[in-house]
Amino acid sequence: MSEKRAEFSNGKDVTAVEVSTNNGDSDLSALRHADDALLAELGYKSEFRREFSLFETVAFAFSIMGVVASVSSTYSFPLVSGGHVGMVWGWFIPCLFVMPIAASMAELVSAMPTSAGLYYFSAKLAPPRYSALASWITGWANVTGQVTLVCSIDFTCAEMITTAIAVASDGAVNLGAGPTFGILLAILFTHGIVCSAATSVIARLNLFYVMVNVGTTIAAIVALLVCSGNNGTRVSTKDAFTLYENNTGWSNHGWAFLLAFTAPMWTLTGYDSAAHIAEETAGASRAAPIAILTGVGATASLGWLLYIAASFATTSVSDILATELPLPMGQLFLNTLGKKGMLAIWSLIIVVQYVTGAAQGVDASRVVFAFARDNALPGSRWWKKMNGYTQTPVNAVWLVMALSGICGFLGFSETALSSLAGAAVIGLYTSYVTPIFLRITSGRKTFVPGSFSLGRWYFPIGVISVSWVTFIVVLLLFPPASSVDSESMNYAVVIVMAVFLFASISWVVSARKWFHGPVNTLDSPPETSSVNSQEKHHDA
Repeated sequence: MSEKRAEFSNGKDVTAVEVSTNNGDSDLSALRHADDALLAELGYKSEFRREFSLFETVAFAFSIMGVVASVSSTYSFPLVSGGHVGMVWGWFIPCLFVMPIAASMAELVSAMPTSAGLYYFSAKLAPPRYSALASWITGWANVTGQVTLVCSIDFTCAEMITTAIAVASDGAVNLGAGPTFGILLAILFTHGIVCSAATSVIARLNLFYVMVNVGTTIAAIVALLVCSGNNGTRVSTKDAFTLYENNTGWSNHGWAFLLAFTAPMWTLTGYDSAAHIAEETAGASRAAPIAILTGVGATASLGWLLYIAASFATTSVSDILATELPLPMGQLFLNTLGKKGMLAIWSLIIVVQYVTGAAQGVDASRVVFAFARDNALPGSRWWKKMNGYTQTPVNAVWLVMALSGICGFLGFSETALSSLAGAAVIGLYTSYVTPIFLRITSGRKTFVPGSFSLGRWYFPIGVISVSWVTFIVVLLLFPPASSVDSESMNYAVVIVMAVFLFASISWVVSARKWFHGPVNTLDSPPETSSVNSQEKHHDA
């Protein structure tokens, strides 16, 4: 074993224990104990079973972005905001700026692998005087993004189901907002059951998740390219990459094109999940950063290929936008593959979206659990409880599902997806960039990297990350069209401002007096922090 010293902004010395390997073979039991020792140095007692391997952690981070389902859900954004140019370049450009954010996050989680994740990073990197406030802001932003992301994923899963019903019935059955909301609640309920399972079950499920995700994505790319060529409906290469159409109503074409960025920014979220399951991962300080970088890189690459294929297959942007189906991508597959082919591939995409929602539900519940463990949420004593049988935060899971159901009422507005997607991106990326900003400012001299380090490149990469998120947050507060009424307004600002006001008022009125950032749980009572006896037996 080797030891290294790290001193964070609160002046506390931390000893991180790393296990060296001989010829690539490591002692899993020793690795788990080393992880628990590092977690203890960070201030937390181990409460989860470390069942996620490196591959399963990568699979989890990749599956949570559900590339083929996410592209199918957000196809309308670039279609409206640029047509073919919006699809191809509206995806490619944001991906270039998301990678620096992922790299910065990978460095942070390698040094501090805990389920608390982003708000813990902020607390340790901020000046001591502002440590609690930085943690409070980051935590609430992350919780907001996590919950709205669960809702937006499951809402689009419900829309996929209604799209399939409409196609199967040849347009005879077109379910409205009410039935879609009912399907959303049913999906959330089943996800509550799945996400309440033991860590070992969830870890194994991710192997299935990644196979169906990758397989369906490749199948969709091939089907769109081959079938559009066979039936002679493929557009030219020049048009696929350069034809621009503005259907937003905004007169400024450049601004209209920027609105296409919503699609990749919504898809490329949730990769902080690798940090939030760090306490369930063996060798977390190495596995988590690998999972973040691999997940983002693979999703960005496959998503771009899928959008290129979709661009070739889209012969008429206006015709696709005129569809009566809830999701325009369903119309594209119907035009290209026919009814049977569309229903076949669409069924797989529904499965991908369902498992993506399940993975995101796990991620969100870990965030809620960790924030409650530090007593930052109303009713924290309930949400930080661990189920004695599954050794997972079941109460936190059902809180996430309940809050997502409430957010689902936005499904009755015309801009439901853009509002939920905007709120998710704003909440999550605000929580992503806060510790990154602190890393390049107050944390420059106090941060000591883990096994993954950006070296001297951390500063320019951090500056790019902060600048991009600042730009994208402002962008996503704008409505998708120039003319707005109560039905078509962007409700992302309502969600974000409601949480911001609640968190701000709570801080000023009371939280600043009792919330001091992450809590040391090593001496906590057994009911809030306990090491499972089965894990001890397993490691013995």
